[in-house]
Amino acid sequence: MKNILLAGILGAALTVSCSTAKTAQSNRAEFLQLKGDWQITSVDYDKNFSVKPFDEGADAQCFVGSQWKLIPNNYSGSYTLNGGGDCPSVMQPIKFEVVNGNEFKFKKLMEGTKAKAVTSGYSLNLVSQTASTFSLEQNIPANGQNVRVVYNFSKSGM
Repeated sequence: MKNILLAGILGAALTVSCSTAKTAQSNRAEFLQLKGDWQITSVDYDKNFSVKPFDEGADAQCFVGSQWKLIPNNYSGSYTLNGGGDCPSVMQPIKFEVVNGNEFKFKKLMEGTKAKAVTSGYSLNLVSQTASTFSLEQNIPANGQNVRVVYNFSKSGM
C-alpha cells in the first residue's frame, strides 16, 4: 500500500514538474521571438489626451523612432529615445520578462541599482506578433481616465 501511495505521489510530482517545464519552454520561445533590435514605428492612442508613458515626462509620440534592444538570455535590454524638439534624449537600461506568453513586463534600471532592488515597473499586453513586427498595448491614466496606447514595433537591421 505504501508503494502504491509513493508511486502516486511521485507520478503527480513528475506531472507537475513536466507541466512547469513546458510552460517555461513556451515562455522562453516568446522571449526568443522578441530577441534583437526593434524600433517603434508608431504609437496609437486618442490624441485628445496628453499621454506620457514610462515616467519619462515625454509625450508618447517621442517614442516613435525609439530603439529597443531585447536580450532574452539574461532578460535585459534598453530603449533609446532620439530626442529633438520637445522630446528628451534618453538611454534607459531595462530588465524584462514575458509572462503567460502575452504579458510583457519591464522595469527601468537606474545606474548602480540591481534589478532585484527595483520593485515597480510596467506591464503591457502583447497584442500581435510576427517574425518582424509586434505590438504592445498599455492603459495609461490621463486626465482622470485610462487611455489605451498601442506601441507598434518593427525589427531593426533586417
